Amino acid sequence: QVQVVESGGGLVQAGGSLRLSCTASGLTFDDYAMAWFRQAPGKEREGVSIISWSGGSTYYADSVKGRFTISRDNAKNTVFLQMNSLKPEDTAMYFCAATAHPAIGISTLQAVQLFNYWGQGTQVTVSS
Repeated sequence: QVQVVESGGGLVQAGGSLRLSCTASGLTFDDYAMAWFRQAPGKEREGVSIISWSGGSTYYADSVKGRFTISRDNAKNTVFLQMNSLKPEDTAMYFCAATAHPAIGISTLQAVQLFNYWGQGTQVTVSS
């Protein structure tokens, strides 16, 4: 069966960096665009970034643009989220998700129903 597993979360001071990883198994990884979402307590799930199957196209939420970078290694079935200049408002559970939707864009991050597989999440906490 398909498994999606995130790692790399933790506690970091404001201005610091973290690198999240997400490894998927049980699927043909490069058939899927991959995305990161986050959800803070009491808030709705928010799309953070998405990357096409080839890695050639990436999109970011305005709240993280210029600070976060998404990338993927198809040989390792892994997608990464490099998070720099972290702010307390970045504190959330971060989820990785896979979509087989053939066309992606920034609007795909607002359509959670398009995502086929989800991980359990990794917690990121940014202290002020």
